[in-house]
Amino acid sequence: MADPDLEAVAQEVFTALADPSRRSILAALATGGPATATDLAARLPITRQAVAKHLGLLAEAGLVVAEPGERRRVRFRLDSAPMKVAQQFLAALARDWDGPLAALRRELE
Repeated sequence: MADPDLEAVAQEVFTALADPSRRSILAALATGGPATATDLAARLPITRQAVAKHLGLLAEAGLVVAEPGERRRVRFRLDSAPMKVAQQFLAALARDWDGPLAALRRELE
């Protein structure tokens, strides 16, 4: 099975991605680049307070990074590193399944 650290990061990513509002925030950042919570709230059908809460959870998962902006405004940008770890976790999981599934297929045939 996968490395425990890899699994912990993947779990954080999957938990963050489970919420549709957080996925919308990530999509908005991916298409529009770094943005403040206020900017994101203007583009999404959720309040600025909800955006700020979701950004906090996304930051905890490492999927966004807060950067100081002009006039004390914090801008958030994507960080793909945790997503890559989650992809590695899924690839390892798939490899772990490939052998047993192939053996089952041979047995059933």
